[in-house]
Amino acid sequence: MVSIEMIVAARARLRGRARRTPLLSSPFLNEIAGRRLFVKAECLQHSGSFKFRGGWSAVSGLDPAVRARGVIAFSSGNHAQGVALAAKLHGVPAVIIMPSDAPKLKIANTRAFDAEVVLYDRAREDRDEIGARLSAERGLTLIKPFDEPLVIAGQGTTGLEISEQADEEGVTEAEVLVPCGGGGLTSGIALALEASAPGFRVRPCEPRDFDDTTRSLASGRIERNASLSGSICDAIITPEPGKITFPILKRLAGAGIVVTDDEALRAMALAFVRLKIVVEPGGAVALAAALFHGEALESDTVIAVTSGGNVDADIFAMALERFG
Repeated sequence: MVSIEMIVAARARLRGRARRTPLLSSPFLNEIAGRRLFVKAECLQHSGSFKFRGGWSAVSGLDPAVRARGVIAFSSGNHAQGVALAAKLHGVPAVIIMPSDAPKLKIANTRAFDAEVVLYDRAREDRDEIGARLSAERGLTLIKPFDEPLVIAGQGTTGLEISEQADEEGVTEAEVLVPCGGGGLTSGIALALEASAPGFRVRPCEPRDFDDTTRSLASGRIERNASLSGSICDAIITPEPGKITFPILKRLAGAGIVVTDDEALRAMALAFVRLKIVVEPGGAVALAAALFHGEALESDTVIAVTSGGNVDADIFAMALERFG
């Protein structure tokens, strides 16, 4: 359902809209990782995460008459902001369904992009049901956070950039570590690299106790998380891998890597001190895997995606106080 041609087309629509985020490095981080480490800083993307790519790809890919009626999305914050900003730039309304315990910064930023925010209890309410109901009532087009071909295609443009930037560094073989929730970014990057950098292999990274993709890849079937709350890595907590994304990951991805919340916090502090970037906990899990789980890696070069930087000040301060 998603092809390299769709990713290339999404890149054309994103040209002049999305940033070509940098591929960063630090000898200090190389020493900790025990190998050559590059960091793809998607935390510097518009709206503070890679989600702008998928949001713009999906909104821009709609029929103009359909798009004019407005869009709806559900998200803990980064997809919310990506879709809200894309809708605002297109001049169309957006309704965003967000969990009530989402970081305050993400809720505030989504509203700042002129979106209507509908809050829900993620432990007791079904966001899919809410989204389907509001979509039907208001004639809005639902843009899913990861199980949507146009969204996956947009996220896949990250992989095209990784391929080009790694080639500039003379890298032809590497493991690419990606923070993984529902798998939109991970599967999009995997598809892009399959076509543009066949010597690269994607590795999904997740927080402990919310490792549905890691367990699903191990068992060969979709596994659910027992809980939907309880980690600071809110950006990548999802019930289970997507029905579109999981078959892609099953075919192309290596085994998942699981990190602790403390490891994510430590990676956040190191990213700030050594790379001068702000990364949120969920966006830091791939960097944490690269730095602290070298035994799980096979290559001499690793590329870690820092997928978002929308972190509340108190969480960021805690990371710096404990590990800075």
